[in-house]
Amino acid sequence: MPATVITGIGELTTNEPEIGKLEDAALVLEDERITWAGPTSRAPAADVRVDVEGRAVLPGWVDSHTHLLFAGDRTTEFAARMAGEPYRAGGIAVTVEATRRAGDEELARNLRRHLDEAAAQGTTCVETKTGYGLTVEDEVRAAEIANGLADEVTFLGAHLVPPGERAEDYLDLVCGEMLDAVATHVRWCDVFCEKGAFDADQSRRVLAAAARRGLGLRVHGNQLEPGPGVAMAVEVGAASVDHCTHLTDADVGALAESDTVATLLPACDLSTRQPLPDARALLDAGATVALASNCNPGSSYTSSMAFCVATAVLQMRMSVDEAVRAATWGGARALRRESGADAVGVLRPGARADVQVLDAPSATWLAYRPGVPLTHAVWRKGDRVR
Repeated sequence: MPATVITGIGELTTNEPEIGKLEDAALVLEDERITWAGPTSRAPAADVRVDVEGRAVLPGWVDSHTHLLFAGDRTTEFAARMAGEPYRAGGIAVTVEATRRAGDEELARNLRRHLDEAAAQGTTCVETKTGYGLTVEDEVRAAEIANGLADEVTFLGAHLVPPGERAEDYLDLVCGEMLDAVATHVRWCDVFCEKGAFDADQSRRVLAAAARRGLGLRVHGNQLEPGPGVAMAVEVGAASVDHCTHLTDADVGALAESDTVATLLPACDLSTRQPLPDARALLDAGATVALASNCNPGSSYTSSMAFCVATAVLQMRMSVDEAVRAATWGGARALRRESGADAVGVLRPGARADVQVLDAPSATWLAYRPGVPLTHAVWRKGDRVR
């Protein structure tokens, strides 16, 4: 792959403390990696030179929580919710039915479409989950399809107890045959620890079984009401606990004292008419915060990380720098990919060359011009995709 030097960067956000935020900067991409970052005047020669003419450059978005392996939609449910009906976890069953009926090619095509849609908006690293199959066969095929397309794949067999099944019988399947069958296709295991899904003891059982098989742990927690999800996630050493809509002071303190990332999903809270998470309390306490889209057909059908960033700034009292960092480095930390040879969410030599250019002079415009498409160019693994 030829080396590319991006010059004329008006504002370069690196998320790397030793480099910081630079003006009139340049960036060199070669062989899927960043090899240099610094002032334009000192930029080394490269095979390809791209002058971005004063535009802002930042890491590609890292969307660390999505549900993109599905068929069908839930427009009727959304319309009913907008008319005043409350959101319930049981709506997942509608997508399960459609996904089971869909063929492999339809599921793969839908996933590719959503990944392409996200990339066009600056998202360069995506985690997605199984969880709309809920049989051994359907969970395995979802994992296999996602494993060939997404950056990170999470097993979410414990999404919901399928209609007509006993919870304990289904958990026996999830923790046994289902986990055995999907483990080689996924890196993570998640559980929906929430009223209407799985309680704390059931969730611990799933996560313990996953840990025995060498999988990393994630948790859906505290979405619909205060509950045990956050405390349990910290207790088991989960990489992240996602939603965090309803937190107690004890939850905030536990997250601040742990390595578990609080992943906030503001587009979901808007769509379900829940209160937005208290990002300010988490940040002020010292917790690590990520922002993600939670793109799914029921409660958050958007792949726009820029929308999530704008919402976090305008309505959740995050600064632009905090929100951008949460949507890049924070997501990488939630996936344990903020350092090392496979680092994303950061622009420094050795990191993966995932770069987005805004059609704006600074990242502040993401909140200053909410809803306006600002993605000018995108590189993923050093390859220009927009």
